[in-house]
Amino acid sequence: MEEYKDLHKSEEEAAKVPSSKDSAKNQKKSKGIFIWLPLCIAISIAVGIFIGNAFSIFGSGRIWFGKSNNKLETILEYINKSYVDTVNINDMIEDAIPTILAGLDPHSDYMSAETMTRRGDELEGHFSGIGVEFLILDDTLTVVSAIQGGPSEAAGIMAGDRIVYVNDTLFSGKKMTDNTVFNTLKGPKGTKIKLEVRRTGKTELIPFVVTRADVPVKSVDVSYMIDDKIGYIKISKFGSTTYNEFISAIAKLKSQKCESFIIDLQQNTGGYMEAAIMMVNEFLTNGNLIVYTEGRAYPRENYYADNSGTCKTNQVIVLMDEGSASASEIFAGAIQDNDRGLIVGRRSFGKGLVQTQYKFDDGSALRLTIARYHTPSGRCIQKAYERGDRQNYNMDLYNRFNRGEFDNRDSIKLDNLPLFHTLSGRPVYGDDGILSDVFIPRDTTGVNSYYLRITNAGLLREYGYVLAEKYREKLKSFKSWKDAAAYLSSQPLVDNIVEYAYAKGIRRQPYLIEESRKLLQTQLEAFIIRYTFGEEGFYQLFQKDDLTIKESVKLLKANKATPEAIKNNRYK
Repeated sequence: MEEYKDLHKSEEEAAKVPSSKDSAKNQKKSKGIFIWLPLCIAISIAVGIFIGNAFSIFGSGRIWFGKSNNKLETILEYINKSYVDTVNINDMIEDAIPTILAGLDPHSDYMSAETMTRRGDELEGHFSGIGVEFLILDDTLTVVSAIQGGPSEAAGIMAGDRIVYVNDTLFSGKKMTDNTVFNTLKGPKGTKIKLEVRRTGKTELIPFVVTRADVPVKSVDVSYMIDDKIGYIKISKFGSTTYNEFISAIAKLKSQKCESFIIDLQQNTGGYMEAAIMMVNEFLTNGNLIVYTEGRAYPRENYYADNSGTCKTNQVIVLMDEGSASASEIFAGAIQDNDRGLIVGRRSFGKGLVQTQYKFDDGSALRLTIARYHTPSGRCIQKAYERGDRQNYNMDLYNRFNRGEFDNRDSIKLDNLPLFHTLSGRPVYGDDGILSDVFIPRDTTGVNSYYLRITNAGLLREYGYVLAEKYREKLKSFKSWKDAAAYLSSQPLVDNIVEYAYAKGIRRQPYLIEESRKLLQTQLEAFIIRYTFGEEGFYQLFQKDDLTIKESVKLLKANKATPEAIKNNRYK
C-alpha cells in the first residue's frame, strides 16, 4: 500500500502547471515519459512476478512476493511445487480439514460429497434409488418390501424377491454388506439399473429394468390411538417434510377423537431447528417464547408462538431419553419451560449448539457452529466439553451408564448446574441436557447376555422376516394384524429362533433363554407383523409392555399433564 501512496503523490506533482520558462523543455520530457513509462511499469511487474515465484519456490520461510498471506495455502503451494514425490493436493486438503475442525467444538464437522448425499437424504425426506427395504439372507439380497410409491413397486418387484444379478453382474457373496447394497442401488435420479430376480415358485430368473427416482423417507414413523382418547406419535428425526407429516398425524388422530398426545422423541437425534419450532407451535399460545439463538457474530434472535396451533388445549407428554438431542431438546424445552406439558423418561443428550452449513462446489460441506440456542427460561442445555477433546465428549453416555443414571435419577448430580425457572417458577437446570419431569428407568426385564447376543447379531429382524415368509399364507387369512398376532402368540417362535441362532454360532443357554422368553416372543411377533401388516401393528406390539408409555398413559388419564396440574406439581 505504501507504494501506491507514493505513486499517487508523484502523479499530483506531475499535474502541477509548469512555468513558461521551463515549458518547452518539460513538454519534450513529457513525450519521453509518455512513451517509456508504460514499458517500464510492465517490466517492473514482470520482474516482481519472477522474484515472487522464485521466493515461493526457493525461499527460506518468508514470502516476500508470494500470492497469498495464508500460511496453509502457502504450505500446500510449497508441497505442490517442490515436494520430492508427486502428491494429490486435493486428497491432502480432504485429510487436513477434519483435523483443523477437531480443535473446535464437538459438532463442527466436515462432510465429504458422499457423506453429504447420504445425510442430506435423511433430512430432505427423500433419496434417489430403486426404493426397497432389504435384508442380506444367506449371502443374497432379499427384498423385504418395495417402498410404497417408489420405482421398484412401480416396476413390479415384490417382497420375497431375491436380487441375484445387477447390471449383468452376480450380486451375492459373503463380502456383500449393507453399504455395498446402498452404493450399488442408489444413484442419480433418472438413471436405469438392470436387475434379475429369483421369485418363489418361478424356475427362471425374472428381469427388471428399474429407473431410479426420488424415494420418500418418512420421519414420522407411526401414529395411532393407544385408547379411545390418547394418541401416540413417533418421530425419528426433524427433516424438511417432518412438519407436514406431523400435521397429518395430528389430523388423523383428532378424526379418531384424540384428546391427549404422547410425542415420542426417544433416540431422535434432531435435525432442522425450524421443523421443531413449527411443530411445538401447535401446542403453545400466542406470545410464548419457543427458543432463542445467540452467537458471537449473530445477535440474539427470538422465536415466538403465533397462536395458530391446533392443539393448544390438548394434554401433551413428550418422551425423551439419552439419545434425544438438538431439535428434540428445543421441542421438549419449549414444552417444559412454558409449563405446557410433561417430559417423561430420562435426561436428554445435551446438544445446545446451532450449526450452519456451507456447501462447496464438489458437493462436500462444512457444518460450523455459529450460535447457542436457549430454551424460554434462558438455559443453554449444551453439556460440557473441552475444545479439541472429542474423545471424552463421546464417552459421556457411557459414563452416565456407569454412574447408574439410566436406572436411578439420584445418580444425576445437579450441584454445579445453573438453576433456572419455568413460567410458574418450577426449577429447571441448564448446561447438561433436559431433565425429565417424571423419571422412568430403562427396562431391563428379560435383557441378559443371551438376548443381547441375539439382538446384536441382528437375528430378531432377520429371523422375523424368515418367519414372516413361513407364515405369510396363513397370516393373509386374518382380517387384522391383531387377529394375526393372537395366532402368532400360540406359535413356538422362541424355540425356532434358538435353533436358528445356534446354527449361526450362538450356543443355547436354557436358563437365560427362559429369562428372555417373553421379551423374545413379543419382539418376534412384532417383526413378523411388521413384514406382513406394516408399521402401526409393529409399534403397538413392540411397545405393549413399554414402561414409559404405560406411565404416560396413567398420567394423562389422571389429567396430570394439564398446565394447571403442572404449575401445582400435581404430576408428582
